[in-house]
Amino acid sequence: MREIILDTETTGLDPDSGHRVVEIGCIELVNRIATGDKYHTYINPERDMPTAAFEVHGLSSEFLARHPRFAEVAEDFLAFIGDSPLVIHNAEFDLNFLDAELKRLGRPPLGRDNVVDTLAMARSKFPGSPASLDALCRRFAIDASGRERHGALLDAELLAEVYLELNGGREPALGLGEAAAEIQTAAEKRPRAPRPHAASEAEIEAHRRFLERLVKDPLWFAS
Repeated sequence: MREIILDTETTGLDPDSGHRVVEIGCIELVNRIATGDKYHTYINPERDMPTAAFEVHGLSSEFLARHPRFAEVAEDFLAFIGDSPLVIHNAEFDLNFLDAELKRLGRPPLGRDNVVDTLAMARSKFPGSPASLDALCRRFAIDASGRERHGALLDAELLAEVYLELNGGREPALGLGEAAAEIQTAAEKRPRAPRPHAASEAEIEAHRRFLERLVKDPLWFAS
């Protein structure tokens, strides 16, 4: 099963107020294990960077001006996510921003049927407890020491670990069923020399002497 962990950074909180996406980070999971395949890009928002947003992610207007606009990365981004389920923390925030970007290009919005919101998962599993990404990393002892500021790719990598823990961690399955099947298949393919089952000459002679002590000229020796 292929899933995509997705995170974005933006210039603000409301796409309807003209705020834009400035970074997208995606991690591919197959059977909830990261494959190493990633999608990451910075995006020129074609506007200024408010101080409050800069303090969150540290992406300046000058830095982003050297990167492509959303229109230039949209095809690659959509090709990477395909129709795979999206796993997002506080999904509506990211989806609303991405939909606003797609709308500017005359593209349809991203669907909601195939979206897993890990914020909702965490609140359901731990009602009343903090459910931010930082809080969940602390709960599951996930090392987030490198997260001095928000970053779409780093946050997606951390969320991939959190998502695994929210689903019970590695312990319940561990992939042992598939591994055992592979081992059994390999064993079946390995040729084995036939085991010797016939009695040796020494064993046959010992058996003959034993029978002679029991019966004189037994019928089974007649042949």
